[in-house]
Amino acid sequence: MTTVKVDTMKLSRETLEILKNYSTINSNIKIDQGSTIKTLSPMKNIMSKSSIEETFDTEVSIWDLNKFLGTVSLYEKPVFEFRDDHVIISEENGKSKTKYRYAESSLISSVDKDVQMPEPVVSFVLYNKDLSQVLKAASVLGLPDLAVRSSDDESEIELVALDLKDSSCNTYSVTLGDNPGGRFTFNYKTENMKMIAGDYDVDITDKFVSQLTNKNIDVTYWIALDNTSKYEG
Repeated sequence: MTTVKVDTMKLSRETLEILKNYSTINSNIKIDQGSTIKTLSPMKNIMSKSSIEETFDTEVSIWDLNKFLGTVSLYEKPVFEFRDDHVIISEENGKSKTKYRYAESSLISSVDKDVQMPEPVVSFVLYNKDLSQVLKAASVLGLPDLAVRSSDDESEIELVALDLKDSSCNTYSVTLGDNPGGRFTFNYKTENMKMIAGDYDVDITDKFVSQLTNKNIDVTYWIALDNTSKYEG
């Protein structure tokens, strides 16, 4: 009987952190051959793409990404053998292992095309400390929405936590920087801000799609804006 040798690999902490983040966007994932991971939310309003240091030689379909990551967490130094229909996860010393079967790939949400971004009308840097501060305030004040908008005198860009359905609601805002010009209000649902922690270059188009590119790791998100958004130029 011929034994087929399967190469083992490790997943970096960064790759596991990206997968953990992607589990908050969609509970399942299909990883194609290569070094790119993509995910798309069930509502198709959040998409992300990342380049990782590892290269997958086979397609991997995971139905419950949280369960998979929970299984990985059982191991102190996990080693992976990605086979045709399952992955062997084992301790580096070989004392324990899990045979984890893939899902049927046709049942998994997949991303077939990359987003082609139109020319942005507003660009700025969104620092992690500012977003974290506003999201914390939104939680404390019970505010379901965020707005990137021009200030009243149009001199600055603000990030505001608010309730779009209640004009009398409490609000919390931080200044993001100078406004290059125009009057605008770009609205998000707070629950859609599911990026991995970090600083981001943000581009927003008048088609009400935003692109957020992490400044430190190779991961990008595309988040749809609420249809109440406005741009006057």
